[in-house]
Amino acid sequence: MANFVLITDSSADLDRELIAELDLRVLPLEILMEGCSPVYNDQVDVKDFYAKLRAKSSVTTSAVSIDRFTQYMEPFLKEGNDVLYLGFSSELSGTYNAGLVAANELAEKYPERTIKTVDTLCASTGQGLLVYLAAKKRLEGASLEEVRQFAEETKLHICHWFTVDDLFFLKRGGRVSSATAVMGTMLSIKPVMHVDNKGKLINVAKARGRKAAMDTLIEKMKATVIEPEKQTCFICHGDCLADAEYVADRMKKDVGVPEVIIEYTGPVIGAHSGPGTLAIFYVGTER
Repeated sequence: MANFVLITDSSADLDRELIAELDLRVLPLEILMEGCSPVYNDQVDVKDFYAKLRAKSSVTTSAVSIDRFTQYMEPFLKEGNDVLYLGFSSELSGTYNAGLVAANELAEKYPERTIKTVDTLCASTGQGLLVYLAAKKRLEGASLEEVRQFAEETKLHICHWFTVDDLFFLKRGGRVSSATAVMGTMLSIKPVMHVDNKGKLINVAKARGRKAAMDTLIEKMKATVIEPEKQTCFICHGDCLADAEYVADRMKKDVGVPEVIIEYTGPVIGAHSGPGTLAIFYVGTER
């Protein structure tokens, strides 16, 4: 196996079993739940988290510091490992930039080591899918530079398509206006969104009703997916497993995907997207 550590952050929304299988290191990010001290999101029971969101509890995310990145990365360098960090889109969070600054500072302190970073321009399990593919390359024996180059070449082919069930979470984050949230809720209008080439969240379409929104995700996939019969694709959900399983079944039957990995949308992303978030991720011709 190549002698370097592959690091990501917990916004990638990968479960512990898959993290262990891929031999990843994951920096946990913090959230602040109403009435509680800040906690790392991997310490949060995800079902309890979504129950609190449904009960209208306040949940916010906390920026990660450069020092935390330094403290996390440095022990690997002291042990003689090189480091490659694949981070949360810089257009959606300051996480990647904190990791980049820490990496540059550590590169000066450890000139004999290689420390590289990649701004994935991805979010949630889109980031997770890119990390998954990069980790597979590493496990096959690819060098740090080969994996870094693969990630850079692949990241704009990681397609993110998703919908949400509660528009008021998008309103709180400034993604839709109050009027849009009220009218959309009254008329059961569900947005269909994606993450664009700049790593930004973009509204693309609207669907009338939940099922229509889920079916639109499949239609978007059909239009851009590359060799679906060779892919492992991802779905993440905001505590709506039945909907995720419906979409996974359609991905297999209608698109021809042999394997779909279903994950929860973790607290860092879920705090902004809310319960009922449903997203698909795959490799396509373009985002």
